[in-house]
Amino acid sequence: MGTLAEILVAVQDAPVRGLAGPMSYLRTFGPRADPATALTWGLIILSLVVVAIVTVLVVVGAVVRRRRETVATLTDLPVSRGASGRAWFYVGMPLTVVALVGALTWTVEVLAAIDSPPVKPRLTIEVTGHQWWWQVRYLSPDPSQTFVTANEIHIPTGEPVLVKLIGADVIHSFWIPALTGKTDTVPGQTNIAWLQTARPGVYQGQCAEYCGVQHAHMGLEVVAQPPAAFEAWRLDQLRPAPVPPDVLALAGRAVFIARCGACHTVQGVDTETNTARALAAGGVPGPDLTHLMARSNLAADTVPNTVGGLAGWIGDPQALKPGARMPTTYLSGPELSAVVHYLETLQ
Repeated sequence: MGTLAEILVAVQDAPVRGLAGPMSYLRTFGPRADPATALTWGLIILSLVVVAIVTVLVVVGAVVRRRRETVATLTDLPVSRGASGRAWFYVGMPLTVVALVGALTWTVEVLAAIDSPPVKPRLTIEVTGHQWWWQVRYLSPDPSQTFVTANEIHIPTGEPVLVKLIGADVIHSFWIPALTGKTDTVPGQTNIAWLQTARPGVYQGQCAEYCGVQHAHMGLEVVAQPPAAFEAWRLDQLRPAPVPPDVLALAGRAVFIARCGACHTVQGVDTETNTARALAAGGVPGPDLTHLMARSNLAADTVPNTVGGLAGWIGDPQALKPGARMPTTYLSGPELSAVVHYLETLQ
């Protein structure tokens, strides 16, 4: 057992598990969200103080200092001028102005602080909101270093990441409450957000703008990793999909090409020219599946990425996510088994 100081340091540096409970904007882990959280708590406390003061004054005026005597008739009321209440205005108005000006000043300072990252980001990510999933493209001046994934954003800890937000169909809202506030993805324009955290972990996100029947099932994750781990993940994402290792996987790829290739892409290797190209699919409406099994969930954080979850999602997506763009494939049992086996090789 270590000392108290060692335990506190270990707790502070421990990875965040954002999926362990509901999302909350009252506990944050990054320089873009922390100032807004402090402002939120400050305004909550100020509001509670105001409510408490008003409550006390109402109680005092209505109960403690009420007139004890009973007036028989209206004709018995004395014709006299009571004590003036102007003192309450002389005290209350300045306090109100100070509170409002202070809250306004603090709000403007926070908006200025979170408007842009403290240093120029080295990494830029393009996130496109679709009904009802997120396309994530890692940009680079070198096209060979650009790759696409879905519903899962990996970032290195300790540095800001620029996020370009695009709407593919309707307005969505990109929201990672532990790291950043809400920013809309609007068709026809590009909005900007940024992410940064010093603590590794998984941070849950959600579309925060009603966008259709499956709006509630349009989640995403931000996985913050130490720079070395992130770089290893990035290099792994640049690898093409492996050649199917056995006959069943080859059969599954053939079924996948015929039944799923219109919507999905798998980046493979042309064995004749030894060059990377889109094999086993070339569609763009759905997510890129080159490294499908490296993701923790399916269908935008709706289904766990397990063999059973994958088979259930492919077999009848409408039963799990009614209204989703993925149609029912009507695969036979052997076809489904082969496709699932093939997809399991896409690590």
